[in-house]
Amino acid sequence: MERIAFFDTKPYDRIWFDKLNTEYDIKYIDHKLTPDTAAAARGCKAAVVFVNDTVNSETIDELCAVGVKLIALRCAGYNNVDIKYAKDKIDVVRVPVYSPYAVAEHTMALLLTLNRKIHKAFIRTRDFNFSLNGLIGFDLHGKTAGVIGTGQIGRIFIDICRGFGMNVIAYDPYPAKDTDINYAPLDKLFAESDVISLHCPLTNDTRYIINESSLAKMKEGVVILNTSRGQLIDSDALLQALKDKKVRGAGLDVYEEETSIFFEDYSSTIIKDDVLALLVSMPNVIMTSHQAFLTDEALQKIAEVTLANLGAFFRGEELKNAVLYKTDKA
Repeated sequence: MERIAFFDTKPYDRIWFDKLNTEYDIKYIDHKLTPDTAAAARGCKAAVVFVNDTVNSETIDELCAVGVKLIALRCAGYNNVDIKYAKDKIDVVRVPVYSPYAVAEHTMALLLTLNRKIHKAFIRTRDFNFSLNGLIGFDLHGKTAGVIGTGQIGRIFIDICRGFGMNVIAYDPYPAKDTDINYAPLDKLFAESDVISLHCPLTNDTRYIINESSLAKMKEGVVILNTSRGQLIDSDALLQALKDKKVRGAGLDVYEEETSIFFEDYSSTIIKDDVLALLVSMPNVIMTSHQAFLTDEALQKIAEVTLANLGAFFRGEELKNAVLYKTDKA
């Protein structure tokens, strides 16, 4: 029975892996994978990692040194992995799709909560305060949603927006074929959208796609949503746009400096990241901690595909979900 190192383990991670695993001795490790913690994988043939594990060149060398032959990402994104360095040293696989519905639905939940101030109303009524002052929102019907990235998640979010009667325009350098999606140049999307939602991968081309320049092109009172990757947004620029009331509100499930913070409990700690602290404190910002994927269906799919990836590797079969350097743009 092959031994597997499973980094950054949370209780919800184990639910489906424990249910479905019959072939491997999984060593669950609470801490994240870094160059300093890679030694915990000694004696294991594979390392299962997540989005905020640090899989840089140093980590890869450390994993190889202790005998790890496979890095199995239990997520779709791989911008945290030095794919170029891993080439010819160690195989890397991922879970390309687990539940695009989960992420798209969470994105709309952020928009609805932010717009109709559900979180504020909940707190008020818990205190028997039934005042409606300060809770004014706006109709989504008839507004324009700009969707950047039209992969599976982006297309599902478009369908959800249309269900609310919104007009949708989209931008993607690789437009989906045989669809009725209304594509537009990026500047047009910035200028015309009441809501802008990010559903693209993090690459050199998309890093800080929301920045001081792009924010200046947007409508006054635009709402920005990000359930993809934190570094798609220049947080300092967003913070200033919120202060200037250029941006009406932001719904964020990711943050550019989240690696050492998200998925952990810092409720009794003073956060030293001033930008994050200010964003969280703002009344027109809702931040969740990279939980858009977190549904039972998604967790089951992640376990199923990750275990299948491990099986293919150990049986010497084709790695259908391999991450190859030639396909990476980051």
